[in-house]
Amino acid sequence: MGEPTIRLSREDFDTAAEERRLIAGRTDIGAIVAFTGLCRDEGGALAALELEHYPEMAESELGSIAREALTRWSLDGLTIIHRYGTIRPGERIVLVLAAAKGRADAFAAAQFVMDYLKTRAPFWKKELRVDGAEGSWVEAKASDEEAARAWRQP
Repeated sequence: MGEPTIRLSREDFDTAAEERRLIAGRTDIGAIVAFTGLCRDEGGALAALELEHYPEMAESELGSIAREALTRWSLDGLTIIHRYGTIRPGERIVLVLAAAKGRADAFAAAQFVMDYLKTRAPFWKKELRVDGAEGSWVEAKASDEEAARAWRQP
């Protein structure tokens, strides 16, 4: 496989277009696993999330996560798109597409990438509250850390 597609974007993405781009001209791919992460409204209390990042640092870490996935599984394509800026409830935040000859590698790689994005990717998320109250910075959950820990090799 060639280089993975890594993109940081303020703008929304088109999942179907990204999938077409990933498999363009390829007939040897048997599975694509797509994960799209959405902004939740947190019970109606969240107006938006403000995602901040340092571009070079974020691109580097996403590239590192992608390269690790490529060494662990037999992939024929990998796309990671992560948005930044103001994201409203219901809008897309992240896309992971993992393509392989078989579904097992595609599923495992997509889950690994998401588990590592949640804990290693340098994005800072601040809640913008509907009621105008000062929102908090969103921390990684213990369950996110536990999921990522499960992938660590001895």
